[in-house]
Amino acid sequence: MNNMSTNLTSNLSLINTTSVLPLLESAAISGLVPYILLSFLLAFCSATVNYIMPFVFGAITLTLIFEAAALVANSWALVVAGILELLILIFAIYGSAALLVKGLTQRLALKGFGTPLFNVLLLGTPNSASAQSIGQEKKKNTKYAEPMALGSFCDTVSSFIFAFYCFGYVTSFALGVAWVSIISAAQLFATYYAHLRQDCYHTTKFGLHATYWLIKAWEEFVASVLIEDANKVSSGREAMVGDWFFVAAALVLCVGSLNTDCLELSHNMLFLLLTISSVPQIPPQGYYVFFGVACSLFTAASLYGTFSRLINTIAEKSLIPVGPQPVSTDQLKRILSCGRSDRRDPGESPQNDQIADALFYISNGVAALSALHAKSTSANSSFLHLTVPWVLISGAVIQGYVSQVQVRGGRRFGSVIPFFYAVVWATWTWFRFAGLLIQLSPMEAPGFTAGAIAFLVINGFLMLIASYRNLVLLFLTTIMEVVLVCFLLSTLRQLPYELEIAMLVIFSIICIYGALASLVNCIFTQRILQMGPALFKGQKKKEEKPQSPCPVAESRLTSGLLKITKLLDEGGVCGIPTDTVYALAASCKNPQAIEKIYNIKDRPAEKPICICISSVEQLLAAKPPFSPLLWEFMRNVYPGGISCIVSKGDWLYKLGVGAAYDRVGTKDSIMIRVPDHTVTAHLCDLTGPLAITSANPSGEPDSTHHSMVLSRLGHKIQGVLCDGDSNEVVASTVVNCLKIDEGTIGIVREGCVPAVRVQQIFERVKSRVV
Repeated sequence: MNNMSTNLTSNLSLINTTSVLPLLESAAISGLVPYILLSFLLAFCSATVNYIMPFVFGAITLTLIFEAAALVANSWALVVAGILELLILIFAIYGSAALLVKGLTQRLALKGFGTPLFNVLLLGTPNSASAQSIGQEKKKNTKYAEPMALGSFCDTVSSFIFAFYCFGYVTSFALGVAWVSIISAAQLFATYYAHLRQDCYHTTKFGLHATYWLIKAWEEFVASVLIEDANKVSSGREAMVGDWFFVAAALVLCVGSLNTDCLELSHNMLFLLLTISSVPQIPPQGYYVFFGVACSLFTAASLYGTFSRLINTIAEKSLIPVGPQPVSTDQLKRILSCGRSDRRDPGESPQNDQIADALFYISNGVAALSALHAKSTSANSSFLHLTVPWVLISGAVIQGYVSQVQVRGGRRFGSVIPFFYAVVWATWTWFRFAGLLIQLSPMEAPGFTAGAIAFLVINGFLMLIASYRNLVLLFLTTIMEVVLVCFLLSTLRQLPYELEIAMLVIFSIICIYGALASLVNCIFTQRILQMGPALFKGQKKKEEKPQSPCPVAESRLTSGLLKITKLLDEGGVCGIPTDTVYALAASCKNPQAIEKIYNIKDRPAEKPICICISSVEQLLAAKPPFSPLLWEFMRNVYPGGISCIVSKGDWLYKLGVGAAYDRVGTKDSIMIRVPDHTVTAHLCDLTGPLAITSANPSGEPDSTHHSMVLSRLGHKIQGVLCDGDSNEVVASTVVNCLKIDEGTIGIVREGCVPAVRVQQIFERVKSRVV
């Protein structure tokens, strides 16, 4: 320990006395450049939200540019950066005040929020030929885009810093390890956010990426700061095989993304290239060049992914191309299942059980394969130095995170296995690698022997737990028992290296299959790849029917309809069925109820709410000043899954909107919905016009069954009109009719009715009227 401390102190003192400033400057610039690019990207994207945030992100971009310039040559750049930071502070104070006033008054009293510089919703339209595929794409964007954008953001920064380092612009990774560690922690937040949204694919993907970047960052830190000698680093890396598990895990992600889009698949294939380029068996003279090129390509793909996911999420359609689906979902399921049918037990929910399981298998597999070494390498100090971050980060740090995620997911007993294995790998690292480096005294070995015996006993109980789960987990814990026997023998200086190598390899193979099966089964919520049955099955308790979080009513009963009518008239917000997906409804007689909808959904204030009426005849009675072309177009699309945006006017008061005039639509326009649904139409006849919006938390998938409304929003609303499965999986198609008299209409959002079909109806009506 004293020798290590002396070497580290001498190395750091040498850096401090000779080249600390150039090292810090080059390393700082390598981190600032990707943040400059990303803050500029956010400045552009935020222009679609309001016109305060673009100036904030623009000022941040300029601040980072001048900070970087100050590092290179110009000291005056720091003064400019300070002025810009003052502007950011002023914008922050104003923004805080505006949002505080909005929270108190439920109004956008101060300018700058609620009105974007340009409305991305009115740009472009997807060219999908299938309404079903559009619905899947919309669900994917609204459900996954936020963690996807954050995860791609983190990949951009990490890969750019490594590219800078690999091409020789930075000679030491002393500061780079701090950059990458911080951004990898943010990527773990993206993983956790994906887990909260029950998105096992992105939980696994970003967890794997964060593990990879953390391990490579600390490996390079050890190589460039603690070892320094390139020959020693090369000799130490030759015996390391942990990278090969990352290659296999990257292949698993490629398989899991075959039914997403081309951008996602390309991103995963570039990550596969990245893992291959970092395999230590590559000759030293080409290692950093290959790795640097792969990092550069991955940076470009991640930057494009961040931009496309952000814009497409805001627009709720594919404005930025992401490519078609490479393989259809049904075809991929047939290939993976080899024609077998789903044998899932009734009531079994693989998704809830396996969201973090794939990451559990991956972290164990990386640790096991990284710990693999022969007797001859035990004396190689460079190998021991470089292996410590591999086993410690994947086996202990990431697995501890997996344990916490599973506790949050409700699997408190099941989280014992990852928590225990995190302790095992941490102890393994200390005794087998760090212990050899610091030359532990033989007097301390009995303490590890006692600990190894305790590990064997505890893992025996974990084998019993695994027998209630599946055969894969049972095999994994059984092999771990043999591995722990090897660990016990190593504390007694009697280790059979060949047995340990064989067991660690088998353990890694089980982990890669477990990761693939868990990921695929979770994505499709079916048992596509077999994990094996449980040896023992616990007795299932008879579950009592849970109490509904709010009053419910049956749509087929007149009394149910009258019950919801009464709740709406009293100022309540209720979930109701429509001809597309379930909606939240509030009576236009109660403007305060419409305000509640924004709070219930966490809906941005800049997104207006439409009105729902029972028929075109109800609209005719209000005598709006519509042109013959607009009237004819409405008669052809109503009732149905199309919503029309028209100009506002006093006719809305005659329609029955009344005091809700300022609460629905925008200042100048209103969207009108006439559902092709008997229950909804009758409800509108009883209550008058309803203000409606989709019954889902903002940014999440639409509700296609009344149980989804109850589970997600039942504790916030006053009632739900139950009607079973919805007729569609996506919302209505929104048509901008403000310029219909000029011969044009615009597709704001393509939903259950394809845009091509809408255009055909319009051309037919226009030719007949004109």
